Amino acid sequence: MSDLQTIFVTGATGHLGGLVIDALLETRPASAIVAGVRDPAKPSAIALRDKGVAVRVTDYDRPETLASALEGIDRMLLISSSENGKRKVQHRNVISAARHAGVGLIAYTSILHADTSPLLLAEEHRDTEAALAESGVPYVLLRNGWYTEVFTWRLPMAVEQGTLIGAAGEGRISSAARADYAEAAASVLVGGDHAGRTYELAGDAAFTLEELVAVVSEASGQPMTYENLTPDDFKQAVLSAGLPEMVAAILSNTDAGIAKGALFNDGGDLGRLIARPTTPFRTTITAFIDNLPSAKTPATEPAPG
Repeated sequence: MSDLQTIFVTGATGHLGGLVIDALLETRPASAIVAGVRDPAKPSAIALRDKGVAVRVTDYDRPETLASALEGIDRMLLISSSENGKRKVQHRNVISAARHAGVGLIAYTSILHADTSPLLLAEEHRDTEAALAESGVPYVLLRNGWYTEVFTWRLPMAVEQGTLIGAAGEGRISSAARADYAEAAASVLVGGDHAGRTYELAGDAAFTLEELVAVVSEASGQPMTYENLTPDDFKQAVLSAGLPEMVAAILSNTDAGIAKGALFNDGGDLGRLIARPTTPFRTTITAFIDNLPSAKTPATEPAPG
């Protein structure tokens, strides 16, 4: 791939998008990268401009912004929207605009085992994969497993209470650090013939929630246990904690899926794309606990995006 090809990253001010751009900047000049943002006045968008990256307004809900944003783009990363229930229309808006703009390749951040996954979150990803297949635009599927960081929002309260509740049983989770997935996306965008390929991206090693608790206990110096509930009881416990119905449904459904192997994969695609071992979950979790100022519950983050 020539340095002259222009790479576009949607959702560039989000956690994943920012990391992808940082990874791209390690091998490509800023002049070859375009960041799609919803709010160009956001500090993170200004920071991208300061790095020399072009910033274009890109609102999944406003097709008129997409048409102009994608002009002259060779390859693009479509980062999945974080808005549950709205992804079908939003993603199809982006794909349609990419087709009309003549984008040469779309890389899409889907979900692990999207075609067979029992997770509620998978349905919208399956629709997007179908839309890509129908579009005629060359594409590659980056079926991301869970980010290890997804688990951290529940840990402050779990440390305080000495118990982590869930409904995942002995199901194993092949997570990796968000930066690993970002690096994989960047590697696909900058080189090789990836069109038509599907990558099931997951960590090299897997863990159960009980094993996660053991790492948290060791890092915090506090005794902790994992309490396994039925999915219905877990959902009720989440609702009782004051979280919204949709969040409770996603969390309970996800844990039930974990118990069935929905977030386990040992194919090694992620490690091969980044040409190194994936970041161990222990590393990410221990770093989070080490930097935890106090036991409080931050904003929820039920799924990757």
